[in-house]
Amino acid sequence: MSPARRDAPLTRRDLLKAAGLASAGLALPPRPLEGAPPPPRRPLEASMLGVPFARHETVRLAIVGTGLRGRSVLNEWLAVDGVRITALCDIVPEKAARAAKMVTDAGQPMPALYTDGERDFERLVARDDIDIVYTATPWEWHVPVCLAAMTHGKHAATEVPAASTIEDCWALVRTSEATRRHCLMMENCCYNFNEMLVDAMVKAGAFGDVLYAEAAYIHDLRELLFEDRDEGLWRRRPHTERRGNFYPTHGLGPVAWYLDIHKGDRFDYLVSMSTPERGLTAWREDHVPADSPKWQETYIAGDLNSSLVKTVRGKTILLQHNVTLPTPYSRLNAVRGTRGAFEDYPPRLFLEGQPGGHAWRPLDDEVKARYTHPLWQRIGEIARQKGGHGGMDYIMAYRLIETMREGLPPDFDVYDAAAWSAPWPLSEASLALSSAPVRFPDFTRGDWQREARP
Repeated sequence: MSPARRDAPLTRRDLLKAAGLASAGLALPPRPLEGAPPPPRRPLEASMLGVPFARHETVRLAIVGTGLRGRSVLNEWLAVDGVRITALCDIVPEKAARAAKMVTDAGQPMPALYTDGERDFERLVARDDIDIVYTATPWEWHVPVCLAAMTHGKHAATEVPAASTIEDCWALVRTSEATRRHCLMMENCCYNFNEMLVDAMVKAGAFGDVLYAEAAYIHDLRELLFEDRDEGLWRRRPHTERRGNFYPTHGLGPVAWYLDIHKGDRFDYLVSMSTPERGLTAWREDHVPADSPKWQETYIAGDLNSSLVKTVRGKTILLQHNVTLPTPYSRLNAVRGTRGAFEDYPPRLFLEGQPGGHAWRPLDDEVKARYTHPLWQRIGEIARQKGGHGGMDYIMAYRLIETMREGLPPDFDVYDAAAWSAPWPLSEASLALSSAPVRFPDFTRGDWQREARP
């Protein structure tokens, strides 16, 4: 497809055709190591790697899902210049109204509200005053909202994970390619201070050739999972239906940046194993009344899932998930290379030739002065004052708006959304095959071998 055709305006017929392509027969089922190659691109589909946003003087943003996370990130959007919130959607009218008050309290006009059932977002995305739709719904609605947004000519941004099946990962990729609209997974941990500092160190060669990394989501969520409100209403259900690593992206996203995934390398295959399930059952026994309907549930997901990911260039990643055992919080966030290593929680590093022999050194002011990422140098103080999760949420929101206002490519794209989400279904497939290797689809169809994006 020629560059001119890529930029041509899409007709309504084109968009409906793209939606049909995304929803019919696009699965690449998880396969053992000798898996089939990715499907070829179809008419209208072309790579979204490195594609810049059009310039927007003001970014008109709509939000689907105004619960705890949706309102939290809304607070970040409202703190960034050049954003106007035009519409909000939630199945609970009171939550949408609460979010709308946040908008008007910030001095913006009253946004349109969509609260007429779980598919009212389909009316929202048809509006003509929206540039990007952000969804903070329960996981199973991420894909439907993103597909609806893109097929109506809007960019899409979703909370993590973007998808929970390989079929849905491909649907996001192919719809983004066909509609020429970005689909971004808003992985806030990529913008945390330590992760951005480590990425700067990796890119500067401080660790030499990085060969190994560790990534995880280790967070005791037992109390939250059993609540009778908010995420407790839906986030426990996957533990009764699925296995594997449900939530890979908080740890894997930053590591993908360290290892130049889709910028000269990609994930190749994965092997996975899980412990038995004990954590949720024990918590229920200790905390849940005997007459609760929660006693009808059977938990099948192992408490701690460990996967090993191999990249095409031979690098190795340990990827873990554990939300049902008593444990301190950790994303592991470690790298090892030919000239040094970094480990987080607590942060420490070792660089070859440093004084003191083979001992860790703290992440001291000298290291921070040399390697603090330019974004944190530029807006770090504002982020810490205004942003959630130590400031990384503000950096995430600010950076997306900056790329849209300046007409830059986004920091991550639909291929990242698909590849970083894929460990859930792939780990599940590997477990079903007694921990046999399972290949990652090449969502870029070979384009990962192109030169690094700016």
